[in-house]
Amino acid sequence: MKQLQNYKWRNWSSISNCSPERMYYPSSIHDVVAIVEAATKNHKKIRVVGAGHSFTNLVMTEEWLVSLDNLTGVKEVDDNNHTVTVYGGTRLYDLSKALEKLGYAQENLGDINLQSIAGAISTGTHGTGIQFGSIPTQVKELTFVTAGGNLLTLNEENNVELFKASLVSLGMFGIIIEVKLQVVPSPVYRYISDHVYYPNLLNNLDKYILDNQHFEFFMFPYAEQVQTKTMNPTNTSPKSIKLHQWNNLILENYMFQAVSHLCLLTPSLSRSISRLSAKLVNKATINAKSYQLFATPRKVRFIEMEYGIPLEHFKEAIQEIRETIVKNQYTVHFPIECRTVKHDDIWLSPSYKRDSAYIAFHVYKGMEYRTYFRDMETIMKKYNGRPHWGKMHQQKTKDFRKMYPKWDRFIQLRELVDPEKIFINRYLDELFYNDERVKV
Repeated sequence: MKQLQNYKWRNWSSISNCSPERMYYPSSIHDVVAIVEAATKNHKKIRVVGAGHSFTNLVMTEEWLVSLDNLTGVKEVDDNNHTVTVYGGTRLYDLSKALEKLGYAQENLGDINLQSIAGAISTGTHGTGIQFGSIPTQVKELTFVTAGGNLLTLNEENNVELFKASLVSLGMFGIIIEVKLQVVPSPVYRYISDHVYYPNLLNNLDKYILDNQHFEFFMFPYAEQVQTKTMNPTNTSPKSIKLHQWNNLILENYMFQAVSHLCLLTPSLSRSISRLSAKLVNKATINAKSYQLFATPRKVRFIEMEYGIPLEHFKEAIQEIRETIVKNQYTVHFPIECRTVKHDDIWLSPSYKRDSAYIAFHVYKGMEYRTYFRDMETIMKKYNGRPHWGKMHQQKTKDFRKMYPKWDRFIQLRELVDPEKIFINRYLDELFYNDERVKV
């Protein structure tokens, strides 16, 4: 087992960083158990890191940090039930390739596939499509190493309450070492990227959502053009996507990186750059395997805030967002990403008990974002928004208690599996226990 000392860690966006006392890279379940046993004995806190793609301080610790990058791959395939069991550190892009060789795919993915499967589940990562839930809804069973080095396997049959609480748990129940996922026979999709004028999008938004298996759109500040992306099953054979990937790399990454740096140097260019970017949206129609289309490369570093709101408020919310941007003239040029997710019954899922529209706000790394995010967050709260757990937000314990009916019960169950708070860092302690109604 690899172990480092005096290690300096930072997340993808470089806004969260720390110097853990020890950094561990276990390569077996036995290694993970040994780490947790030692932490329990020595009264050390543990946090687990995947890709570091969360924008908050979820991972940050001065004590012990664990990476599961050496505990990866597919462990078991059940062709009768269409499930696969994989190790917790498996990155989504590696999982997609492995599943393709087996003739399977995840039914839905987000637009970034760098995360570990354990991290994607723990933070409620999602894709788009009102027929589909977030990635945690694909989980049939989870196995944790909990405080003291104990193994705990959860599913709907053996402990449905603890299972539903653990699916989005921010790493606070223990270290996820194995995941059993429901998968589907690998589909071919027809992907269409287009741009439409905003009034047309607004008038046809319900039709876009209901008539497409997967639909999302990108709303550029100050621009009339909106980029739409749809994906639907097709019987047509898949084609090479190398040209599409090349266009994405050049237009959506290298060129956008260049104009983003211009905006950093001269913020007043943001409005013009946003309008230009909307006009240059790449139109394309592609037939390919689903996993090749869900995610796109993200070379341009940014800071992100995302909220899920009840679907019925979608139109009203995006209209207010556009009007507020024009009124306040923020120096922002990144498009606003808008997606839909089916309701679920996962206790701390932003889609708990409601079909949801997810609206994500991005700002280029290094540019001022606080005023823009503050004002957008005010709008999201007006429409009963719940923040994505891996994205920036300013919510407190008292706010989350109002958002989530199972909040107090979640904390009670969490304390059953980790009474000494081994898996809690300062950030999570502040987020979950900064309330006089909760006994620490």
